[in-house]
Amino acid sequence: MDEVSRTILASLQRNARTTAAELAARTGAAASTCLRRLRALESSGAIRGYHADIDPAAVGFSLQVIAFVTLEREDRATIEAFEREVATITQVISAERLFGDPDYLLRVAARDLEDYQRLRDNHLGELPGLSKITSTLVMRTLVEHRGLPF
Repeated sequence: MDEVSRTILASLQRNARTTAAELAARTGAAASTCLRRLRALESSGAIRGYHADIDPAAVGFSLQVIAFVTLEREDRATIEAFEREVATITQVISAERLFGDPDYLLRVAARDLEDYQRLRDNHLGELPGLSKITSTLVMRTLVEHRGLPF
């Protein structure tokens, strides 16, 4: 990965709607070169997609919850069943498997505390292989979607 590709990626992390002409101005390369590089980065999987950055509170999700999940067992069948079910819960906006304890970190978007309680009782609490959920409310987000340091 050379400097032109790193500059393209850094620019797109800040604004995914950056045009080829803007990329050319930032990199010093021709717009056609930047467009070819962009397509190559997409084809290689370096760029996985383009997304809108939506303010959760502006669309009614004023509560963010971090849920730490511990499983009863860590056999393949339990892990696969748990991960398959978590992927179906739309309010889980990110899920990560961890080394050590707990086993998973889930970030959940909820409209309010009652909404999260319903989600926890009716969906999260029914996940396969579940031993324990420890929930903590996000007070304030300091850094979000920073992107990679190119």
